[in-house]
Amino acid sequence: MAMKIRLARGGSKKRPFYRVVAADSRMPRDGRYVEKLGTYNPLVAKDSEERVQLDMERVKYWLGQGAQPTERVIRFLEAAGVMEKAVRNNPIKAKLGKKAQDRLEEKAAAGIAAQEAAEAAKLAEAEAAEAAKLAEAEAAAAPAAEAPVVTDTTPAEEEAKETAAE
Repeated sequence: MAMKIRLARGGSKKRPFYRVVAADSRMPRDGRYVEKLGTYNPLVAKDSEERVQLDMERVKYWLGQGAQPTERVIRFLEAAGVMEKAVRNNPIKAKLGKKAQDRLEEKAAAGIAAQEAAEAAKLAEAEAAEAAKLAEAEAAAAPAAEAPVVTDTTPAEEEAKETAAE
């Protein structure tokens, strides 16, 4: 007989409560079991001692008899220190979905485009600064006589002076 240490669900709808049981692997999940080994209440806080209660002596006995614990029960036993913590690696679960991959690619493309635009702006700014320096150098080399005379009067003031002079 292949024995399993697994969870048998109890409780009402939306209010789960589990018994940790040693059962024949051919029996239904909530069906007949050989021995109740403890309880698991997922509604209780994770740090509470009432969340998982196991009779460790009986669990060790059934493990010694060859009973195979399920994944969830293995995690309980690892937390209790009965079993060594196994390294879990599921690379398929870590892969992103198609839409998430598309969003990531779009974001990367937008980042590259923004980076190229920033580089182009820096080059344009550097060219403008260089052109301004050349213009200043040419202006300094040109004679001052060619510079236009700047007056501080506006055209309206000039018209007023002309009409007053007449």
